[in-house]
Amino acid sequence: MSVEQRPSDSAKGPIFAALFTRHRAGLALGAVFALALCLAAPAAAQERVEVSSPEELLAFFEKLNYTPQAWEQGIRDVPRVYLMAVGKNWRVSSQNIEVIHKKRIFFRALGPLVLRANEKILEDRERLRMLIETNEIDSDAAAWLRELAQRYKVDGDLDDVALAKLLERVDAVPVSLVLAQGAEESGWGTSRFAAEGNALFGQWTWGGKGIKPKEQREGLGDYRIAAFDTPLESVEAYLLNINSNDAYKDLRERRAAMRVKQEDLSGWELAESLTSYSERGHEYVESLHAIMRVNKLQPADEAVLVGTQEWLVYPVMK
Repeated sequence: MSVEQRPSDSAKGPIFAALFTRHRAGLALGAVFALALCLAAPAAAQERVEVSSPEELLAFFEKLNYTPQAWEQGIRDVPRVYLMAVGKNWRVSSQNIEVIHKKRIFFRALGPLVLRANEKILEDRERLRMLIETNEIDSDAAAWLRELAQRYKVDGDLDDVALAKLLERVDAVPVSLVLAQGAEESGWGTSRFAAEGNALFGQWTWGGKGIKPKEQREGLGDYRIAAFDTPLESVEAYLLNINSNDAYKDLRERRAAMRVKQEDLSGWELAESLTSYSERGHEYVESLHAIMRVNKLQPADEAVLVGTQEWLVYPVMK
């Protein structure tokens, strides 16, 4: 095991962990965000961890008290353990362990990535909220807003209507929903696309970096399954798709209504709006609900990243 000490982009972790917890209730946090930006957080340490088997990964989770027992006790703190690749070995090794351990590894490996991706989104959301509330937009802020609007596919002048639309799009997606979709779309991380391209959500691409399906569907062009350098990039691309694609407008509107009512975001409820994610329609939603119910995923919506220490986990072959 090698350790590399260097600054990390999650140095504001504890601040935004608290921010994320409060944000679920939809509270006004402009002042909190402004304070967070002013505070000088200590640089995070990063530790490279190499694992060659599912058993080694479970043992490492045990070392961090990132366990089913802690979860059952109501502990929702999640360490910053970031899986850096799915790897081809998982397709084979996962067949030789109990199903319950397979699921636990998958959820515990994916969970911190979802939380980190949401954490980044919420940082942008709070900056956006502060700019809207104060209307203090200098040239740097204006450039940042234009880039954010382009990323989230909000076209035209950034008037009040456009900014409100952008705020509706720049928001977190409940962890339980992301975990369920990741399991459904990647076969618990065992699909060829996950193994070869860290692709966990079956996103299509035309002309981008991707993996060609063995049997392409007729009439849909030369599409690929989008591939990524890391699983985190896959999660981030999935969240951006949910937050910007017109097909998921209903989900965003339901989420915005929860914010207005100051309700916690519910993965179960938002899953009901994902009939367009799959050709299976309502059957797909039922499948997501079944994964959430059987695996008791709803409490995952309460999870939060803690600390600044990061562990970068690399699967290796013996």
